[in-house]
This record gives sequence, structure tokens and C-alpha cells, in this order.
Amino acid sequence: MNWKIYEAKQKFSELVDASVAEPQLIYDGDKLVAAVVEAEIFQEFLVWQQQHRKPSLADAFAQLRLICAEENYNLEVPAREDRANSFLDNLCDISL
Repeated sequence: MNWKIYEAKQKFSELVDASVAEPQLIYDGDKLVAAVVEAEIFQEFLVWQQQHRKPSLADAFAQLRLICAEENYNLEVPAREDRANSFLDNLCDISL
């Protein structure tokens, strides 16, 4: 069933009860702003979302840190050295 926001506020208990049978959609004018679903369906969605989540770069680095810790591996990072910047060197040659 579709609800307007003011109806959903006034009949919240009915809205929650009806969500057991089917998702209840809440609209602000013509725009869908919320959906109330049964708790079990929402839990299933959370499990599905976690299973289909693509790992991020941060996840990959976290996994790499764990592997390094397990292997007792230390990454030696050399000190940064300045290097030539050809763009900066040629900037004086450009006339505006």
C-alpha cells in the first residue's frame, strides 16, 4: 500500500502491522521517500548486501596489513628524495 507522510504518522501502528503482509511505501507528494518492510526481510537484505559488497581499496590495505603482521614482515620505506621536475624547468621558457 502507498502512504502519504501525514497518513503514515497518524496511522503508524497500522503501517507497521501492514508491513508484515507487504512493503509499505511512503510518499512525499509524488516522490518515494521511505519503505517500511518486515524485520526479517530487512535482515535478509543486510545479509545479501554484505555478501555482494565489493571490497574497497581500504579493505585490501587492511588485509595486507594483517598478512604482514602474521608473517612478521616490515616494509622498509626509503626516505623521499627530490627529483627533477621537467615541467617546472620548462615553465620559464613559456611565454604568455
